[in-house]
Amino acid sequence: MYSFVNDYSETAHPAVLQALVDTNMEQSAGYGADEHCENAKNYIRQKIHCPTADVHFLSGGTQTNILAAAAFLRPVEAIISAETGHIYGHECGSIEESGHKILAEQTPDGKLTVAHLEHARLLNQEEYCPVPKMVYISNSTELGTVYNKAELQELYAYCKAHDMIFFIDGARMGSALACTDLSFEDYPQLCDAFYIGGTKNGAFMGEAMVIVKEELKQDFRRHMKQRGAMLAKGKVLGVQFEALFKENLFMELANHANHCMDILREGIGELGYDFLCESPSNQIFPIFPVEVLERLNQKYAVLDYQDMGDGKRCVRMVTSWATLEEQCHNFVADLKAYSK
Repeated sequence: MYSFVNDYSETAHPAVLQALVDTNMEQSAGYGADEHCENAKNYIRQKIHCPTADVHFLSGGTQTNILAAAAFLRPVEAIISAETGHIYGHECGSIEESGHKILAEQTPDGKLTVAHLEHARLLNQEEYCPVPKMVYISNSTELGTVYNKAELQELYAYCKAHDMIFFIDGARMGSALACTDLSFEDYPQLCDAFYIGGTKNGAFMGEAMVIVKEELKQDFRRHMKQRGAMLAKGKVLGVQFEALFKENLFMELANHANHCMDILREGIGELGYDFLCESPSNQIFPIFPVEVLERLNQKYAVLDYQDMGDGKRCVRMVTSWATLEEQCHNFVADLKAYSK
């Protein structure tokens, strides 16, 4: 059984594990005040061409999103998100538990537009409504779709015009960068804060929160401590991002994930199968007849996503830094044989 269920099935890239082994017996300062965290922060600042950015290392994406809400918003302020946004449907009400309402907008492809922001803002002008203050997107989205540079520019311009915070969830930022016109140095110009996802791109665990807007920087480490996000052994996060960003490993791994998905996407499409939406990243949502899917499930693990009716089901397939190219070719060959 080979898995295309997610992009965090394997533990970590060997270079990341080796870096942890090499630094294992070093005695370092705690709580992220060590030289490896500082080195990693500087590598990231250089990569994004923003020497004034604050960088904080956190263990996971949900934790990072919770902290963004808790640190950046007042209790009466709310977050605009796509209905498919990770904070809305896949974080167990963590944002609401922190005291903030999510204003969810329906989208056909998981992407917010200025029209969605305007709709949510105008619906909440009443004094007794929460104040729409933060716009949350993920790039790539939960449907594998991506925002290009022009789309982010439009969203950020709207946010600035209406005094909103623009926050980008970058759990799969590597994959998005590998298939859009965006580059690392664009991000500080296109949002107020974002994070770079390591968990889904070769790290054992870890995300790098990058805060660009000055007003959002104050007391962020205190929020980390209050919410149990400040690791005593913070060095283990810094070491991993040091390994990912010292040279170009982060993007090499993202490019590999997208390359493997290109094999699957093209092969499935050439066999005449439809997709839920057009997604150029490392996630696709193909639609298969149930009888074909049952045969595939004997050899490959995929995530059952949605009943499409007429005996068809949509599944999610994900590739990663560790996906074997050979297995992608095998899947396409088997699908071809099962489709006869």
